[in-house]
Amino acid sequence: MNKEILKDINVLYVEDEEDVREFTSKTISTIVNSVITAKNGKEGLDKFLENRDINLILTDINMPKMGGLEMCAEIRKVDNEVPIVITSAHSDPDFLKKAIDVKVSAYAMKPIDLYHLLESMIKAVEPIFLRKKLEHINLTLENKVEEAIRQTKSILDAQDNMVILTDLENPIDANKKFFEFFQVDSLEAFLNKYSSIQEVFKKDNSLSNKKIFEETNNWITKLSQLNEIDRTVKIENKNGEDRIFTINIDDYEQKGEHYVLSFTDITELKEKSNLLEYQANHDQLTGLFNRQKFNEIFNKEIKRERRYENNLSLIIFDIDNFKNFNDDFGHNIGDEVLKVISKVVLNNIREHDTVARWGGEEFLVLLPQTDEIGAKNVAEKIRTAIEEYESEIIPRQITASFGVTRLKKDDDEISILRKADEALYKAKAEGKNRVIVN
Repeated sequence: MNKEILKDINVLYVEDEEDVREFTSKTISTIVNSVITAKNGKEGLDKFLENRDINLILTDINMPKMGGLEMCAEIRKVDNEVPIVITSAHSDPDFLKKAIDVKVSAYAMKPIDLYHLLESMIKAVEPIFLRKKLEHINLTLENKVEEAIRQTKSILDAQDNMVILTDLENPIDANKKFFEFFQVDSLEAFLNKYSSIQEVFKKDNSLSNKKIFEETNNWITKLSQLNEIDRTVKIENKNGEDRIFTINIDDYEQKGEHYVLSFTDITELKEKSNLLEYQANHDQLTGLFNRQKFNEIFNKEIKRERRYENNLSLIIFDIDNFKNFNDDFGHNIGDEVLKVISKVVLNNIREHDTVARWGGEEFLVLLPQTDEIGAKNVAEKIRTAIEEYESEIIPRQITASFGVTRLKKDDDEISILRKADEALYKAKAEGKNRVIVN
């Protein structure tokens, strides 16, 4: 880590846990110029407004009076550039989106690993440090061309990220990390291997506007106009593995002629984000959508049906005598039954249908562009598949009862669920292992 770039920065550290705040602030104060502490977001905001020479914000998320992200949102109204590092044990994926909205530069998970924390702080202030150094070099460029080039190279090579100096069309120089990643020893060698920088970006990258990279002129300007979350590319490393990078673009002369492109590897962060999003939307046992995600999709499908009037049906079903599986064979067998049901349902619905575990042994299937007759046929198909399922793991036949209904003109989410539930209750009352349409 290049700790040198931290020595001149002033840090605002916001943490509500007193022992964590005192220990961490004492530790980082030996590395940075100064540390200002606050015990909540409100106090942190006030201190930031009072001390405008703060170069970095280090903050927890969940705090009394005002949370960290709320504080950062207020700070962004007066300062859109100050780097922000989040420290949190927060596992809600919504915080990732909010963090992006307030332009969080880096994060460090709790309990705090000081090495990781310092690494995150360095990554956050690196672009500003680089820009200031390059601005300083640029002041003496006319009189000290050779010395400036040497200093620029030294600064670039000191960075942890891959860095490129470029004009609007061609790369001018790059740092050691860049050459190491692409296994070349010079920019000339890189351009002999690839026709342009754009060529190394994989076609399946997550940029919202992939046509940008198909242009030979002015692509950097257009890329800089995208939100930071959309400036994301995939590049294959020497081991054939895809790595995900965000691109930071700095017009360090402020003339629109020369740029510093810094590539930050966020592969692990992206994987964690995807995992957290999956965990928030799916039932842990079955892998099906959970109630929260189903409600989100349900609401959208109802609006779509209202607009296009092409039918929307709902199936609700639960496993007959499920309690007996748990009582007679144990909860492990009960869990296996739930997993079996999930696989059977997925094998008997269309790709654009939605299935969710509603709770316990109860499941929902949402069928767009399907009337009651079609929905009943799907329910019968699932019911038969469940009834006929055989496995050495499951010691007893599984059956399920089904309620089916269609969204009518006066229905909403609550009423259609109630109608489906009434049909399910009737199916149970009439002997189970059957489909009833309401």
